[in-house]
Amino acid sequence: MNLINSYILERTCTYKGETYRVRDNGAVYRQPRPEGRPRKDDSIWTFGEKNATNGYMYIGQHRVHIIVAIAFYGEKDSKVYVVDHIDTNRCNNRAENLRWLTRLENALLNEDTCRKITYLCGGDIMKFINNPSCLRELVNAPDISWMRTVSAEEAKAAWARVQALNATPQNHTLPKEHVENEELKRQEQAEAMAWYRTQNNDWRFTAPKQPIYHTPDPVFTKALYPETALQKDWKTPTEFLCCPIESTETPLQDYFNNLAIGKPFSRNKYTEHNVLDFAFMDEGKALIIATKDTNPNAIKHFGLLKVYHSGIQFIHESISTFFEENEVRKYFTTEQGLEWNGPDSIDDYC
Repeated sequence: MNLINSYILERTCTYKGETYRVRDNGAVYRQPRPEGRPRKDDSIWTFGEKNATNGYMYIGQHRVHIIVAIAFYGEKDSKVYVVDHIDTNRCNNRAENLRWLTRLENALLNEDTCRKITYLCGGDIMKFINNPSCLRELVNAPDISWMRTVSAEEAKAAWARVQALNATPQNHTLPKEHVENEELKRQEQAEAMAWYRTQNNDWRFTAPKQPIYHTPDPVFTKALYPETALQKDWKTPTEFLCCPIESTETPLQDYFNNLAIGKPFSRNKYTEHNVLDFAFMDEGKALIIATKDTNPNAIKHFGLLKVYHSGIQFIHESISTFFEENEVRKYFTTEQGLEWNGPDSIDDYC
């Protein structure tokens, strides 16, 4: 329940005759109907229940991500627009992970759908963009048959936006008008929200303090292993060997219990890292982990990362890399708010 209470903004919206209170962490609270019998999901905060068929989170018959998007970004015509999960995780309904896209933009951003269109157009997606009518005699598949009605203007506009999104892959930001009066509340609850840091002790670790709508959006990448792992601003797909394969009521404690000094921690196509040290930080809301690169040819052998839980998945955030063990231990110490009394290293002068 602490995860449900870790939020910054709360809004109220109406969707299909129901009134909801909605938090930016993806939790929803359905108001009971003035008349009628109480329902099991009324008057409680919930992230919803996962539908085993399509993977979306539901409250009753309604999809949670649509409710969250309406609450924070306004309602759109469902015949034209869909709500997109930026990190592709249909269970991550945090407001900053959602955005409205046209159906065509969403289709072009989907690798499988775009590949299918490309194949049907003779291996060149631009044949469709320049002349969508090329599909009219080819498409019988129900999932993309609606594209036969797309105009050339719509196709070019959608393609331009998709190219812009792909060029700068970022999460959606909450609109200024929704957050400009929430700054004080954001600061008060920053420690509970692991990805909004308010202490800027070192340029390597945090962005400058500024309102949330001005900060660069993080980029989340799906890890190679396990399914419960995501990478924040970490481009190389990585396996996190100590990451729990499922989330329980005590996700970080489970992760902590899997760690041991010297144990293999992560692996990617370039190298492997072992655990050098680990501890809880941010009053138990995150883990800080120091690692050592096993590749003898590595330039920087030591790394530092932070792990926290979004409510659904474990987020792995790379903090920095270091030449010397002394330096990674220094920042492993200071990031916990402890005093470092050891010597400087070469990293202090690079």
